[in-house]
Amino acid sequence: MSYMTEERLLIQKTARDFSMKEVLPVANELDKVKGDIPMSLRDKMGELGYFGMRIPEKYGGLALGAFEYIIVAEELARGWMSVASIIARGNGLGGGYSEEQRQKYLPRMARGEFLGAVALSEPEAGSDLANVSCRATRDGDEWVLNGSKMWCTFADGADFMTVLCRIGEVDPARRHAGTSMFFFEKERGGLPPGINGSPINKIGYHGWKTWELHFDNFRVPLSGHLGADRADDSGFKSAMGFLETARAHTAARSIGLARGGLEDATNYAKQRVQFGKPIASFQAIRFKLAEMAAEIEAARQLNYFVCDAIDTGRRCDKESSMAKWFASEMSERVTSNALQIHGGYGYTTDLPVERYWRDARLTKIFEGTSEIQLRIISDRIIGDR
Repeated sequence: MSYMTEERLLIQKTARDFSMKEVLPVANELDKVKGDIPMSLRDKMGELGYFGMRIPEKYGGLALGAFEYIIVAEELARGWMSVASIIARGNGLGGGYSEEQRQKYLPRMARGEFLGAVALSEPEAGSDLANVSCRATRDGDEWVLNGSKMWCTFADGADFMTVLCRIGEVDPARRHAGTSMFFFEKERGGLPPGINGSPINKIGYHGWKTWELHFDNFRVPLSGHLGADRADDSGFKSAMGFLETARAHTAARSIGLARGGLEDATNYAKQRVQFGKPIASFQAIRFKLAEMAAEIEAARQLNYFVCDAIDTGRRCDKESSMAKWFASEMSERVTSNALQIHGGYGYTTDLPVERYWRDARLTKIFEGTSEIQLRIISDRIIGDR
């Protein structure tokens, strides 16, 4: 089955050209010094519509599917995974908005002028999001937020934030109940009064900062309570509801990183001469490259299947976990092999292959660890234990 229509091939080519000409040179310059993604690059992405791919046309978006979204994500990740990630900070960012909020915010989001950050995880709530303890308490016409959050990327650079909080007591039988998402605008470039934080010292995923945050009587208007008209566990359901696409997005980013490693390793193997011939002529290198290419294509086709299912309304939580698990595990192997082919040169910051390797390692952790994906898959096959 061929998933690639003429329109999708054009989207892919446009994104590939943009990534190689605009993203990769910036990444090669800034990642090694932990510089931020430039606004000039974000503006160009906005002009291409990348922040509004999943947003309906009536709100200024392109109204495209998950399939087109992951095509672009793979190409951007080939240049810099952080750039492939920032498009998720637009594109509706989880939804749950009222019609008034959609009309007000989505057109700006589609243009890349209004991007967000999400605070879900906590020191004691990562894979187990039902364990959140950051609390929102109603006080007249406002909600008051208190507690800590971890791993909030782009908290400083975002124009708004959404935060998962507990509003009810913990029910041991339904730990996910009593949670809600809260939305608030903020000034780009810093944290608002009532929120303190410090950047986390990451080994990769540079281009933007990831934060540990502390909410100290931070006030949010009633209108910032997303899904207030739904059940009391709407926050948890909202956080979980977009994970099929989020995991396909991570799979696409993993594939882009692996492809960068393969392409760079192939070019290097053709140029590097040892024992009087290019190392690409040696069977050990040729077979390694062949295995890398086959694994990348297998991950890509599985992810295409998942996104086709998402776009046609078929449930694919098991398959999206498979795609995320397979692609992220593959990406670490492939980028590690790419670094090995480069030999000593690969273990320097002079070449981008080490960046692909560092970033690939993260894909096995965020959007649900590899172990969590295996738990989801096995539960669907065997049943909950």
